Amino acid sequence: MSVRTDSVNEGAEPESSRLSREDVAHVASLALLELTDAELDEFTGQLDAVLEHAKDIDALDVGDVEPTYHPYPVTNVFRDDVVEQLDVHDAALAMAPEAEDGQFRVPPALGEEP
Repeated sequence: MSVRTDSVNEGAEPESSRLSREDVAHVASLALLELTDAELDEFTGQLDAVLEHAKDIDALDVGDVEPTYHPYPVTNVFRDDVVEQLDVHDAALAMAPEAEDGQFRVPPALGEEP
């Protein structure tokens, strides 16, 4: 993210700043973040630029704009839910190394004999 450098001086807040270093430090402490003085200066400028951009967007007249939930017209296509009888049990047992009485035969757990 780029930092606005035209009005941000080292350790000084921009004249049109909506945000102070103390605001950024407070939010950082709420988020349990430890920021250095340099980071506070950098993030104050960055967050102020974000707020200025939000202010520009807020100034747009969108009263005639219809709400858009998706950029393309999308309709759901569902197929009929049809129950099919699949004989996967016998197919799975046929691929098993060992099967017995319609079940998989596996080695005993923890070396115990049946």
